Amino acid sequence: MPRQIRLVIAAEHPLYRDGVARALSDADGIEIVGKVGGIREAEATVVELRPDIILLDISPPGGGVQAARRILVADSDVCVAMLTVSERDSDVKAALDAGVRAYILKGISGAELVQVVRDLADGGLYVTPALAARMLSAKPRRGSAGSNAPGIRHLTKREEDILRMLALGLSNREIGSRIGLQEKTVKYYMTNILQKLSARNRVEAALMAQEAWGCDTPQNAVPAQSRCVA
Repeated sequence: MPRQIRLVIAAEHPLYRDGVARALSDADGIEIVGKVGGIREAEATVVELRPDIILLDISPPGGGVQAARRILVADSDVCVAMLTVSERDSDVKAALDAGVRAYILKGISGAELVQVVRDLADGGLYVTPALAARMLSAKPRRGSAGSNAPGIRHLTKREEDILRMLALGLSNREIGSRIGLQEKTVKYYMTNILQKLSARNRVEAALMAQEAWGCDTPQNAVPAQSRCVA
């Protein structure tokens, strides 16, 4: 039997919190281990229960981005995912800079949210496609491919292959399956890639890759499926 994905939902409004819980708890392989309303309660719950993923709102009192940073300091293995109504570029950037692995708008369907949660558990990442496209199209275009991310030319062939698959939205597990590596080995390569690119997170690395390798339109800025960023 596959391992259960242990998840905490942190949202200020009980009605919304319960609705998200219902949508996810009906899915096979996902276990809701905590539902909390406040930021401090969310942080304490992560320390106590050590879930795989926490869905966190960006706007409750106390600040979701600040809470994300503190949660990741306390437990770097947890996946923090923002589930929010905010489409402001500054909020998206702040969340990703804090180490958040997903930025999800609350208009997402229950079925899509289930798939995103599963992909995150497999080591993937996600930004709502329209926001990812806007982030990419807003970046200035400069010179030849790769000039915006000079570290790309220092990647090995294996690292470049992995980065290209990351930019297509594949999780660590899917990348490993395609090229015959264990998931933990893909994670090792990913650490090296982030260091060479001076990228703060996987989302930033995916955006760098897409810009450097010629993804010039919003249509090409995200994969056709709405699973992962790029």
